[in-house]
Amino acid sequence: MMKIIFWPLVTILGLSVITASNSYAADNRRALKAAQSKPVIRGGIVFKHYCTLCHGQRGDGDSRSAKLYGEIPLNINPGKLEYYISIIRLGGGKLGKSEFMPPWQNELSDEQINDVAAYLNVVSNPEHRGEVVYKTNCILCHGVNADGKGRAAKLYNPPPANLTTSDKNDDYKRMIITNGGKAMGRSEVMPIWSEQISAQEIEDVIAYLRTVLKK
Repeated sequence: MMKIIFWPLVTILGLSVITASNSYAADNRRALKAAQSKPVIRGGIVFKHYCTLCHGQRGDGDSRSAKLYGEIPLNINPGKLEYYISIIRLGGGKLGKSEFMPPWQNELSDEQINDVAAYLNVVSNPEHRGEVVYKTNCILCHGVNADGKGRAAKLYNPPPANLTTSDKNDDYKRMIITNGGKAMGRSEVMPIWSEQISAQEIEDVIAYLRTVLKK
């Protein structure tokens, strides 16, 4: 998981300026679009931005605003897709639930509502949460398949690690994700992810990385 640094190329004649960032940026956008094409992945992004403040990152109600609601439970219980869609769209009051649950139909598109409803079926699973974290932060360097062949991999020497064949344990992965590559004597372009994602998201992405290891 590395930050991308784009260096411009200037022609010798000075007649034009060609920036590598243009082509790489286009590739990066395509890679992100492909990785985020699954409803569950898209729904995870929506959930993170709109729902975690109350429901928590794991959907268990352990959130920053939980104390504001007293004894009202904020955990998300298992339910049918149709129920999730209805309560997200119409709000809690319309379904005889908490009035604090707002209707989202005027703020989210139908696609976003359907996607976040799909994500609610897996929100309690750290591996699925970690896949969302990975595919919204790590794929440009480490690749959609975690094989080190991301769109930006060609920019770096040494190249990004192939995470499918990693021999590092969870503690090592936790340290390098949290503190960055430089702190571990590795690539300096591996960012300090603790400055950008939460401790829970780091644990989740470690759980996901276990699933990509080749046996």
